[in-house]
Amino acid sequence: MVLDGFESPFSRKLNAHNRWVQLAHKIPWDVLVNIYQKQMGNEKTGADGINPRVAIGSMIIKHMCDLSDRETVLQIQENMYMQYFIGFSSFSDEEPFDPSLFVNFRKRLGIEQINTINEKILGLQHPSAKPEKETNDEGKQETPSDTTGPSHKGQLITDATACPQDIAYPTDLNLLNDARKKAEELIDVLFNAQLHKKKPRTYREKARKDYLNTAQKKKKSKQEIQVANRKQLNYLKRDIKHIHTLLDSYPTIPLNPHQYKYLLVIQTLYQQQSQMYKTKTHSIEHRIVSIHQPHVRPIVRGKTNADVEFGAKIQLSLMNGYAFLDEFSWEAFNEGSFLISSIDKYKIRFGYYPAEVLADKIYCNRNNRAALKELGIKLKAKPLGRPSAVKEKHVSPGERNPIEGKFGQAKTAYGMNRIKARLAQTSQSWIATIVMVLNLVKLAREIPYCLILDMLTFSAKYFTLVIDSIPIFVENNFSQYRNIVSKRAFLT
Repeated sequence: MVLDGFESPFSRKLNAHNRWVQLAHKIPWDVLVNIYQKQMGNEKTGADGINPRVAIGSMIIKHMCDLSDRETVLQIQENMYMQYFIGFSSFSDEEPFDPSLFVNFRKRLGIEQINTINEKILGLQHPSAKPEKETNDEGKQETPSDTTGPSHKGQLITDATACPQDIAYPTDLNLLNDARKKAEELIDVLFNAQLHKKKPRTYREKARKDYLNTAQKKKKSKQEIQVANRKQLNYLKRDIKHIHTLLDSYPTIPLNPHQYKYLLVIQTLYQQQSQMYKTKTHSIEHRIVSIHQPHVRPIVRGKTNADVEFGAKIQLSLMNGYAFLDEFSWEAFNEGSFLISSIDKYKIRFGYYPAEVLADKIYCNRNNRAALKELGIKLKAKPLGRPSAVKEKHVSPGERNPIEGKFGQAKTAYGMNRIKARLAQTSQSWIATIVMVLNLVKLAREIPYCLILDMLTFSAKYFTLVIDSIPIFVENNFSQYRNIVSKRAFLT
């Protein structure tokens, strides 16, 4: 089956059953375009921007195929099905836009906007706020109940995972060395021969030698690492002092916002590393693990291959195979404290509470068990008490496999195991788009209605042909003939 309406220099027309064509027909582009345009403001000056469908469609293609920004643009340039998906009316062999514009797309489509797009595609209501509370006769607040439709339906599976950021593995020595080099760059920028008599000494060559003497060793003792850290701390302390001395000569801070951000980061990093060195600890609140991405935090996972991961932590909910991003945080959080919040969002999305909840052990604390019991929701988990007293089987080992499979699919196929965006906002957009792509892939795998009609039409023609070729001797077997005629009448 070919698709008309798309001009192509090739002799062959588009196949209407292609995945990009089918997916383009399932997405409510008008709704998505309105969401995107709200983030662009009311500015009417300058040249026209990129078509919102092109921006949203390109981000979907990028993450669905796990491509880089530049490769995504090249693939769209070469593939007429992708061009049809993003709204082109004819094939074009020119680049649709510059790859650098992907950064602007991610800034305009934050995590809230992409979550809204995700739920609009699935025909759901976006949970922008928790349901309003009503006060009963006893003065207690309770969630208003919807009298129409079921009050409990479906199964909610929820779990949390970490999304590692694309940064070098952070060690205290490497972080101090990076901060020292950045401080030396700021000193070079701030020094002015007319304002300052003499340029401050930074001992950068000696500091680099001290760093390499320890960093290049294959095996380093704790004492060697501690001595190297102390030296880098002293170098960094001296450089920060020189920076403040140079700044005192200016009426206003001469640094641009990018340079001033680095100044604040290296000062905070010095304070954290100095405190950990004095207390001989390796953890501190809001610890910086990258001076270039100071928003990234260490997330203790306790996994076999990675005890600590560096990135954001998210919580996903799964309903009938569709994933929803409920929580996002750069700081580590206790998943159990967000279970009721996920249930409230489930209620807003679908209009009813889940009939049962399947979650990990950390979610099954006493407070959550009591809250679920009050809401009439069944918790499929091991009950509290001694193991010998638990005789009934409440949950099978593989029942949580769907949510774990979604995490594996997102990290293995769509790049959630290595977030390459550098800004906090663009990283959030990156992760939220991957969750949306998970749902689009599942949506694309569902059999379209037109294909079902084609299958039924083919089946009817086939049975009609068989029945017309039945020989006359079937009349002798009345029961068999009656069954065949009934099939023909049903299909036609």
